Amino acid sequence: MPAETLIQSKNLIKKYDDFAAVDGVNFEVKAGECFGFLGPNGAGKSTLMKMIYCFSPRTSGELSVFGLDPKTHAPEIKNRLGVVAQSDNLDDEVTPAQNLEIYGRFFGLGGESLSQKVKTLLHFMTLEARADDNVRELSGGMKRRLVIARSLLNDPDLLILDEPTTGLDPQVRHLIWAKLRELKKQGVTLLLTTHYMEEAQQLCDRLLVIDHGKVLTQGKPADLIKKHLEPFVVDLPEGKARPKGLGRGIRLEKHGDRIFLYAKSPSALEKIAMASKADFQIRPTGLEDLFLKLTGRELRESD
Repeated sequence: MPAETLIQSKNLIKKYDDFAAVDGVNFEVKAGECFGFLGPNGAGKSTLMKMIYCFSPRTSGELSVFGLDPKTHAPEIKNRLGVVAQSDNLDDEVTPAQNLEIYGRFFGLGGESLSQKVKTLLHFMTLEARADDNVRELSGGMKRRLVIARSLLNDPDLLILDEPTTGLDPQVRHLIWAKLRELKKQGVTLLLTTHYMEEAQQLCDRLLVIDHGKVLTQGKPADLIKKHLEPFVVDLPEGKARPKGLGRGIRLEKHGDRIFLYAKSPSALEKIAMASKADFQIRPTGLEDLFLKLTGRELRESD
C-alpha cells in the first residue's frame, strides 16, 4: 500500500517585493520518511519550512500539509506539527522541566499526564539529571535537546527540524541523530534542513537540493550521487596535478589551490595521483561532492 502524502507543493512561490525566495518548487513528502532540504545560505530552505509550518503565507502556487491548506487551516496543521527552529528560543528564567510544562499548556495539557510526559521526554533526550537546573546552566547541546523534547509534547505526526545540530560537537550530533532515527521508527515523519552532508546521509530517505529558490534535483541520496557524479574522486595540490592531458573520462574541478579529479575508474585517478608525488586518497564520491557540483564552490555568507 503506497505511503500517505503528508506534504505536497506545486509551483510554490514566495516573493518579497520583486525577489523570489522560493520560485516554482514542486515536491512531496510521504508519511514515515525523512525528507531533507539541502542548499547554500539564502537558497530558500528556511522560507520553505516557514510556509509549511504556517508561519509565512505563500505568494502563489499550491501547498497542502496533511491534505489541508496552511492559509485556511493553520490551527489544525499546527496541532499535528512539532517545530525545531534554528534558534534555541527557550525561557532561560526557569528549569528544563518548567519549560516543557509551560509549553505543554499551550496544547491543553495539564495535571499528572503532563508531568509524566515531561519526565518521559526529558529521559528520552537524556536530560533527566538536569530537569531542575536553570536553563542558563545548560550547554548548547543540552539546550538543543531540550528544544527537540519541547517539539514532541503534542505527539506530532510531522517533526520539522531547521538545522537541528548546527554548532554542536560530534558526540551530541550523533546522539541527536540516534534519537531522530528512533522517532522515525515510531512513525514520526521528519522534514530536515541541514548544512551537514553527513547528517543528510545518515538521516534522509530522500533529498531536495535547492538554490536561488529553484529545485536543482531531488531523489534518494545514492541515486542522486549516481546520476550526477562519477563514482571516484581524488583531490591534489594545484601545482602537482598536471591538468593538461588528463585523458578521456576524467573531469576536473578547481577550487583555491586544490584540483579535484573525478572518474569512473579508481585506476585512472591513481596513475595521475602517483605522478603528482603528493599525498592522496582516492575515495568514493558523496553528498558533499554532489552539493558542490550543483551549487558551486564559491563562499556564501548571507542567509
